[in-house]
Amino acid sequence: MVENFEAKLKEYARLLVEIGLNVQPGQTPSIEGFVEAAPLVRLCVEACYDCGARNVITDWGDDFVTRQQFLRADEAVFSEYPSYMKAKVDWLLEHQCPRLSFAGSNPELLRGVDPARMQARRRVSGAATREYFDAMTASKFQWSIGAYPAPAWAKKVFPDLPEPEAMDALWDAIFSVCRITGDGQAVRRWREHIETTARRCEALNAYNFKSLHYVNSLGTDLTVELPENHVWLGGSERTPAGVEFVANMPTEEIFTAPRWDGVHGRVYAALPLALDGNLVKDFYLDFKDGRIVDVHAAQGEEILRRSVDLDEGSHYLGEVALVPYDSPIRNKGILFYNTLFDENASCHLAFGSSYPTCVRGGADMTEEAQKAAGLNQSINHVDFMVGTRDLAIVGTTQKGKEVPVFVEGNFAF
Repeated sequence: MVENFEAKLKEYARLLVEIGLNVQPGQTPSIEGFVEAAPLVRLCVEACYDCGARNVITDWGDDFVTRQQFLRADEAVFSEYPSYMKAKVDWLLEHQCPRLSFAGSNPELLRGVDPARMQARRRVSGAATREYFDAMTASKFQWSIGAYPAPAWAKKVFPDLPEPEAMDALWDAIFSVCRITGDGQAVRRWREHIETTARRCEALNAYNFKSLHYVNSLGTDLTVELPENHVWLGGSERTPAGVEFVANMPTEEIFTAPRWDGVHGRVYAALPLALDGNLVKDFYLDFKDGRIVDVHAAQGEEILRRSVDLDEGSHYLGEVALVPYDSPIRNKGILFYNTLFDENASCHLAFGSSYPTCVRGGADMTEEAQKAAGLNQSINHVDFMVGTRDLAIVGTTQKGKEVPVFVEGNFAF
């Protein structure tokens, strides 16, 4: 058993609600969990009311039910988005409800499922909920993602351990990288971490880079141009009302948006990618004038191609994120097979939508103005890891000065 498990779980719930969501009195948070995560969801509900929540809405999912639907439901189901579901999403947006969701499903839950079904579902749900998720990525309301390990995920991460021991090992890892010890001080430690990250963002913003050039021994040779008015963000974000929140728990990244039409060269993935309930391994992407022009993967290539083809915006990058190789998550020596954690163990990129807040004034721009400012738009957003021990990144300033940003996988400053 995990030492002081109950105390650590309560500390985790407080961290997610008080730092992740930062629930304000009178708000109505929405919590999305799967059935195995009920113990943590209940603690989060309690913590929300302790913060003065007016009400707490819960939604539940189940891996078995999800897989059965994708395998056996009528084909037409995957091209429909019921009006009652759309009405609920619209209500949550109208009332600016903080949103907490949990990662933790089997990374290969949908292995063997017809990829066309998954693509149809993503297209129809993405179109129906685009306004909601556009508002979320623009930080119009608080949102955060936590984790609760399902047994299948734990066995994937620790295949040589019996299931109970694998679960304990994964919980230990989650608590560790979230700075949870059971002493009740995780909230304080996270406030200190946020302050440290903010100082590094200030340093990057002061350089006002025109472009970044990535090189490593895998074969990556990629140039990423940045919007003229880009902003580096990390640690925490703020809503228009000034409420601070942390979108990913844990987070080690500092990120901004690339110019959607300013990416050139080839980039190799450094870690496998869990995508649509499948694993994509040993892949690279080729870019020309910002667009992905070629995709190759040793495993899961069709899944990756379908994600890139989801819409036109999926063919372009929407995020560039810096994470030191010598980070708390990487130093655990664990491949989590879960983007929430793996993206915080490695520099990463994302194809699909940009975060409007990554350009000054972007959150209040029209879609046309965002595109003109360099921001990509899509119903998709897929993070993939590119950081290696030997990754070098050189930034070029607006005046043409070259500045080392990463040397041997870590920040040069």
